[in-house]
Amino acid sequence: MAPIRRLTALAGLAAVALAGAASAQDLARGKELFELCAQCHGPRGEGNQLVLAPSIAGLPTWYVVEQVTKFKSGLRGVHPDDVAGLRMHPMGRALKSDEEIQAVAAYVESMPRANPEPVLEGGDPQRGAALYAPCIACHGANADGNQALWAPRLQGANDWYLLSSLRRYKAGIRGTNPLNANAQIMRGMAGTLVDEQAMKDVVAYIMTLPRNEGK
Repeated sequence: MAPIRRLTALAGLAAVALAGAASAQDLARGKELFELCAQCHGPRGEGNQLVLAPSIAGLPTWYVVEQVTKFKSGLRGVHPDDVAGLRMHPMGRALKSDEEIQAVAAYVESMPRANPEPVLEGGDPQRGAALYAPCIACHGANADGNQALWAPRLQGANDWYLLSSLRRYKAGIRGTNPLNANAQIMRGMAGTLVDEQAMKDVVAYIMTLPRNEGK
């Protein structure tokens, strides 16, 4: 296993082991560290489309740790056309240790989900249901994610962010680093969506799925 990928995997395994067991001290430290994140993602993790920052409140610790570790190491967020990612790369580097990443991730998970309302128009959820079928293998029938496969929850996400992510995968702005295996899989899946309309359709379908109001 390549060194960077090993680092990411170990960080993720640490998150799995510690998820749900964050102490009050960890959460207090995470809240303090989150002040930097709040400048874009909002004080409640609700997101801000104007600065390309998605809602992150309630995301599981294991996923936040994995993504922040990737941003910090350069596995994600260094493509010159990835505007939002280029902002997150130095943010990841601002967290000086695995413990700080773990603390802020635990605080993010402790936040109530924002479950933002759809803002996109023109998607056909009925057509999107068929297009989503291959996604079930990793993200689940209800798009609630699968930790064993490192597949994040999609239901309850910003529709504009889901569309932006698919666009970046399809364009090769994300998913081209051979050390980032999960992103490479997603690039291949995005490639099966033949055009912008197909991407809008699958996102529209995801937005119809029942939202889990818990954490």
